[in-house]
Amino acid sequence: MELLITTLGWIGSFEVITAYALNSYQKVKSDSITFQVLNLTGAIFLIINSIYKQAYPFTLINAVWSVIAIVALAGIIKKRTNHKKHA
Repeated sequence: MELLITTLGWIGSFEVITAYALNSYQKVKSDSITFQVLNLTGAIFLIINSIYKQAYPFTLINAVWSVIAIVALAGIIKKRTNHKKHA
């Protein structure tokens, strides 16, 4: 179990860093599904890891990060759905 949790933590870290780098170098935009999914899944994996490690400040940061990504994804999907209705 320890190896799985540690692996998820590393994957989550990689995903969040990748999203940030891709956005910083303008390879993806912050309103792209790719950017938000990388942030969301990365944050979820980091939440799992930080709860297991009892690192609760990191749990809080990643919980907020997840909520931001979920709200952003909902907005992106809503915008695309409305755009298709009017097209």
